Amino acid sequence: MKVYISGKITGDKDYKYKFKVIEEYLIRAGHVVMNPAILPLGFEHEEYMKICVVMLEVCDAIYMLTDWEDSKGAKEEYEIAKSLGKEILFEQRGYADDNR
Repeated sequence: MKVYISGKITGDKDYKYKFKVIEEYLIRAGHVVMNPAILPLGFEHEEYMKICVVMLEVCDAIYMLTDWEDSKGAKEEYEIAKSLGKEILFEQRGYADDNR
């Protein structure tokens, strides 16, 4: 399955590490992963969102990190994923949990 990772980036100095750990977990589970934390610095929020929406659109599922509700962008991604009928997975103690 192709999985997009969603969670808080802005204001989280450890976001790259947090996203990388989940990316590796999902890859070990046999998934292809879209990790928005690898995008370069220097774009505006709206520009990142345009890129992230396209990444999400080509995936089968979205994996919501535990802090997703603290992020404007992640909340937008969640709503987009719902509208597109994507499978929605929620991080729970480091494991994917299908709570649709």
